[in-house]
Amino acid sequence: MERYIITLDEHGTLHVPDVSATAIWMNEPELMELFGVVALTLRAAIKAVYKSGILNPGEAERRVRQADGYGMDVLYGLPLVIALAFRLHTCGAKRLRERVIGKFTCHGGRNTARLFIFPVSPHWQMVRN
Repeated sequence: MERYIITLDEHGTLHVPDVSATAIWMNEPELMELFGVVALTLRAAIKAVYKSGILNPGEAERRVRQADGYGMDVLYGLPLVIALAFRLHTCGAKRLRERVIGKFTCHGGRNTARLFIFPVSPHWQMVRN
């Protein structure tokens, strides 16, 4: 399985591969390096995302046999990586949040996706007239 990872270099530059979102899978050490956290903090954040019901492990995790054939690696998909970026308060998380939010805003006149949020009144039928 060919997989790609998101990295943050020593200058604070975020490197996101230009591939399909389904090709980005990261293991725990790679996530710890990206977000600059220890394993305990990362695991607590992952557990909190699952507990909130935003994602479930069946869609966010993949287990892959290690090259030596004796162990399993747990890989986490891009939806969980993005959820962690909004859950953690680190430089790497901030950079990833900025990149994700930047995809929904206009840059230099290019056409990009726009996100519109409209409040919904509980009495919308009465307000319609």
